Amino acid sequence: MSEPRLVRNPLVAKGSVRSLVDGSRAFHRSMPDYRPTPLTALPAAAARLGVGSVHAKDESRRMGMPSFKILGASWATYRTLLAYLGHTADSGIELADLKTELASRPGLRLVSATDGNHGRAVARMAALLGLSAHILVPEDMVAARIDAIAAEGAKVEVVRGGYDDAIRRSAELADTDSLVVSDTSWEGYVDPPSWVIDGYSTMIGEILDDIDAGTVPRPSVVVAQIGVGAFAAAVARGFRNSAGTRLVGVEPTDADCVTASIEAGGITTIPGPQRSNMAGLNCGTPSVIAWPDVSGGYDTFVTVTDTAAEDAMRLMYADEVVSGESGAAGLAGLLTHARELGLGPDDHILVFSTEGATDTANFNRVTGAALAGE
Repeated sequence: MSEPRLVRNPLVAKGSVRSLVDGSRAFHRSMPDYRPTPLTALPAAAARLGVGSVHAKDESRRMGMPSFKILGASWATYRTLLAYLGHTADSGIELADLKTELASRPGLRLVSATDGNHGRAVARMAALLGLSAHILVPEDMVAARIDAIAAEGAKVEVVRGGYDDAIRRSAELADTDSLVVSDTSWEGYVDPPSWVIDGYSTMIGEILDDIDAGTVPRPSVVVAQIGVGAFAAAVARGFRNSAGTRLVGVEPTDADCVTASIEAGGITTIPGPQRSNMAGLNCGTPSVIAWPDVSGGYDTFVTVTDTAAEDAMRLMYADEVVSGESGAAGLAGLLTHARELGLGPDDHILVFSTEGATDTANFNRVTGAALAGE
């Protein structure tokens, strides 16, 4: 495992970052169990870092799912199916009507590769719409996450290798009856991943509403964890015009494909498979569609160890936020690199707890909690 490092971004060009696309918000509001998730103060983290405040967007209970991924997966699934059926994006078709129309196509299925939460969310959408789902996962995925995907009614195929290998397998399955809903892009496949990014704008919009209302301080530092970059791209879009706000991207030390690409000056694939306990971030190649916003929008990139992620999980739990390994990665980046980042008492920090305890046994081991499984 390589040592944690901090890289100042020589490619930063915030004027090039695209605007936030907020078309998904009305759609999400129409879905079962939608409500804005909380922005929770983390006083223990603020004291540890020596900053004015830390707030976490707590995505451990998003529309009945243990992560934010349902936002991107639901919108991308909806848009993919509209396109498949020949409907325009502004057709206004509701989910119930879409399900009725899809009933005449019994062989249709949704396909997705995942390192956990995205695939589960795609499977949930398939179940809501009466479709089957085929989800590809890397061979090192823990049983709890596989079982959670299967519990949504999906067929789960374990692929030898890592996340990138699962992505390649999902692309091989694409045909007229198998629609791939991926959160990463590759040559010739860009629309669904772009819709995933757009879907995350609902969460960013909730945060900006709270900031504008004065219920939380305007952040001087925003920290986002990075897998392929879809979520990080949405964050960059949301804060592109926020003067005085620094954006920091965080990756595991052995799944640092974006940081390595920044250092190389362009998209780079790192050797794999990636084996961090931050399973949602175990990616070897940045998303082509996310890259312009990520490379242009972030001031700094940092990498963190699994040990640091576990430390951050415990610190967040001290403030009653249940955050999984990937969910705590942003705070881990601050704990690891606070001095280099120059954090001080005038800083107000926003982090994203992107998932709850998706591996309950490990969460309990790390934090000493006694949570029941999902």
